[in-house]
Amino acid sequence: MKAIIIPVTAFHQNCSLLWCTETQKAAIVDPGGEIDRINAAIADHGVEVEKIILTHGHIDHAGAAADLSDLLAVPIEGPHIEDKFWLEQLAEQGARFGIDAGRPFTPSRWLEQGDSVTVGNLTFEVRLCPGHTPGHIIFFEPISRIAFVGDVLFQGSIGRTDLPGGDHNTLLASIRNQLWPLGDDVTFVPGHGPTSTLGHERTTNPFLREG
Repeated sequence: MKAIIIPVTAFHQNCSLLWCTETQKAAIVDPGGEIDRINAAIADHGVEVEKIILTHGHIDHAGAAADLSDLLAVPIEGPHIEDKFWLEQLAEQGARFGIDAGRPFTPSRWLEQGDSVTVGNLTFEVRLCPGHTPGHIIFFEPISRIAFVGDVLFQGSIGRTDLPGGDHNTLLASIRNQLWPLGDDVTFVPGHGPTSTLGHERTTNPFLREG
């Protein structure tokens, strides 16, 4: 697997383009906006996008999903159905934050705990990680040891829980029960900011430090 991060919008959200090196089939993770930049990255790497996958329904992660899906003629998979109310409010979210994106849509497939998502010959495990939003999910590729975690966990911080459907204790439980068991060696791509490893955050993150 290969992956690149494409920061988009004023939120500097980490949209990712990932692909299977055996097939050149690709997926776009959390296209929050700036479709032209995303399309330029697709062209630069010569990959064929076969789907869009979403960690959750906030505007900075899903704002361009519907338009990009139409443009590329590909399905959208994720998030969990508990984020349906966020996807239904994408236009209002965009207007509130001054983002020229955001069209309500229903994904081709809602994802659940224990589901899997394929991209070429890659298989990603789906884990439900509520707390930032009630339907937040993460995608883990066990061979490359990489997880795309959206706004669950950041380098040195965790996702905010003060928006509708958020809950601080639920978020902490998601991190401990769903992320830590993946292993300290796992590199994760957060929704914003630099990548890190689960082991580094487990021992140094002030919100999560153990021992």
